[in-house]
Amino acid sequence: MSKIEKTIARQQQRIKDGDFYEAHQQLRVISARYIKQDNFDAAIDILSSGAKALLEAGQGGSGGDLCLLLLDTYGKAETTPDAQSKARLLSLVRAFPSGEVTRKRFVNEMIAWSAKHGEFPAGDPELHHVAGSLYASEDEPYEAEKHLILGTQDSPEILVKLEYDWYLEDDSHTAPLYAARAILPYLLTGNLRAANKSLLLFTSKLGQSSQNLGVQEVSSKLSDLRVYPSIPLLNFLGLLLLAVQRGSADLYRQLRSHFQVHLKDVPAWNEALNEIGQMYFGIKVPSQSNPLFDMMGSMLMGGRGGGGAAKKGGKGPGTPALGAPGVD
Repeated sequence: MSKIEKTIARQQQRIKDGDFYEAHQQLRVISARYIKQDNFDAAIDILSSGAKALLEAGQGGSGGDLCLLLLDTYGKAETTPDAQSKARLLSLVRAFPSGEVTRKRFVNEMIAWSAKHGEFPAGDPELHHVAGSLYASEDEPYEAEKHLILGTQDSPEILVKLEYDWYLEDDSHTAPLYAARAILPYLLTGNLRAANKSLLLFTSKLGQSSQNLGVQEVSSKLSDLRVYPSIPLLNFLGLLLLAVQRGSADLYRQLRSHFQVHLKDVPAWNEALNEIGQMYFGIKVPSQSNPLFDMMGSMLMGGRGGGGAAKKGGKGPGTPALGAPGVD
């Protein structure tokens, strides 16, 4: 057994014995010694194993502190987001006790590290996906949305389930407001495939649970579309995706004009739609702020599109920043 392995085994035994404070302090001291020697691999092994042992022992604060120190060491070592370095972090994210406040800071700094040292300016999609999935499973929709929008090709399924379950707590006519929380941000991040997948998944769930919902299938040589006579804004979202695929500015203008009366009911969509017009159709509109930030911050104010009361624990809306196009 190597010296590093012996050190790890000794500290893990301390943790098993319940001597959490001593183990935490020793792990910090020993890792600092290796960092000073530029032996980053040893420091990383010690910190990651110690952090996981503390987290699994329910010591979220001490374990989280070592997680943050691990990311700091990643930065000093200029570690890049490869399969091994990401797997180590994801293992730690999953090990955090539910509700541990340090985890959110760790997730944010993990994403920042991957953005700085990786190929994705908005952070690594796999890290976003796992973080978003965890938040979704813990019923934290605003945090989940921020990450799933920038996640992987598997993220829309998680996000749509989250939005649909959330919609079921609201009035039946609000379906497009929740579908839009996935569709519009995906369009704003350049991820048309995920936007289309989100609409398909959402309307499929809607059809399965709303047996009496009137639906008309409209087919053409170029596309198929489900039309909901009683939910005009859902039709708007479907037609918006078709317009984006065709790239016709005139079609986009006609679409917004045709649904103008209904769009007045969702003023929080305006800036996002203006940005979509500029991104996909070259329609210049003066903008003084970040549309994705504003839309996710104000759309469904307090959790709903109609200005209803807050939901999901009464938390304020999430506000993810617009980053690089998501992966699809």
